[in-house]
Amino acid sequence: MRSASTWIAKVGLHGILLLVALSMLFPLGWMLLLSLRRYPEQYDTLGALLTAPTTLANYTDLLQATSFGQYVFNSVLVSTAITVGNVLFGFMAGYVLARFRFQGKSLIEASVLAVLLIPLHVLMLPLYRMMVAVGWIDTYWALILPWLVGGLSVFMVRQYIESLPTALEDAARLDGAGPWTVLFRITLPLARPVLLMVGLTSFLSHWNAFLFPFLFTQSDARRTLPVGLAFYISKQTVDWGHLMAGAALAALPAIILFLLFRRLLIRGLLSGALRE
Repeated sequence: MRSASTWIAKVGLHGILLLVALSMLFPLGWMLLLSLRRYPEQYDTLGALLTAPTTLANYTDLLQATSFGQYVFNSVLVSTAITVGNVLFGFMAGYVLARFRFQGKSLIEASVLAVLLIPLHVLMLPLYRMMVAVGWIDTYWALILPWLVGGLSVFMVRQYIESLPTALEDAARLDGAGPWTVLFRITLPLARPVLLMVGLTSFLSHWNAFLFPFLFTQSDARRTLPVGLAFYISKQTVDWGHLMAGAALAALPAIILFLLFRRLLIRGLLSGALRE
């Protein structure tokens, strides 16, 4: 009797998980379906849409469009620059908070946590006014500089480094190694897992960012891919075929990176969760 109830519970749990997975995969499947149909808005019924000819014309048109290539270039440039900044500065700031004791440290740590709790929407007006004041609207500076150091990156590195033993660092100092040698020759190799995770999360979040790139850009020359796709609308109606093809291409790097590093992402997000 007990085994039967256990089996029923497992079946019910797997059924719920299957429904959740299908609900998450449905938008992706719908996006791919529309991207493989020429002018999908012309079909009145779902059956007609499903039986319509499959074509890659939408992808071909996008790849040949000059503006789409500029959007991709901007997204790669901005996401890569921000990722490098978060890895480098997040590593150094996290190391200082994890290893050194100094006056005001508690205040800085509280500030890092406070940054994680503040919604990004609160920063819209002050950041926009700041970008206008310095003349950075519609420039790469506005898209990159405000995000070169992230509170989440500093916090994750700090938590990870605190879990590392100090024996190797102490031995290096006894051998005459300076602070920069200890930082980059000893601690950096040990912190590669968390730094890789920081880089992945930073790249994915800013690759998909829409709000601030939308606020800070005014021309195709500076728009990133998510913002450019939002403007892929004709005067009278939405071109769903090309729009969904662009969305599929935009989602492809994120999907590939997640599939390659999903275990590392999960392990990194949980690192330090059991620490006080």
